[in-house]
Amino acid sequence: MDDRYGSHTVFQIEYHFVWVTKYRYKVLTGDVAVRVRELVRQTCEAFEIRIVKGVVSGDHVHLLVSAPPEMAPREIMRRIKGRTASKLFEEFPHLKKRCWGRHFWARGYFCATVGQMTEEMIKQYLEHHFEPNPNDNFKMEPE
Repeated sequence: MDDRYGSHTVFQIEYHFVWVTKYRYKVLTGDVAVRVRELVRQTCEAFEIRIVKGVVSGDHVHLLVSAPPEMAPREIMRRIKGRTASKLFEEFPHLKKRCWGRHFWARGYFCATVGQMTEEMIKQYLEHHFEPNPNDNFKMEPE
């Protein structure tokens, strides 16, 4: 995983998302699956979310992304699920009949953070990147 850069930030934030179709219908096949990949890719590009890896299965999607710190996981999912659902209904009318009520995706999603830093790496970073000052720590108890 590479560091990413913002105007005043360096970050490594990765999320693993999984979300499913309404009623776990296995409709993510053929052209629909291809289009889901395209739409997710386009949506992520538009918001500077880097896709690390992803898989579209018959009734769910796994996605590992690197996201900027100002993007909350719920915002990422809202944008991806919302845009893909509306475009899929528009482009594949047969999905409207199968997924009635204008809901293509089930409510909710799974999200886990993916950590690359160990506690030891963080301690070394803090010790070597800043001027040591014994009065400048967040511990409540004295050392």
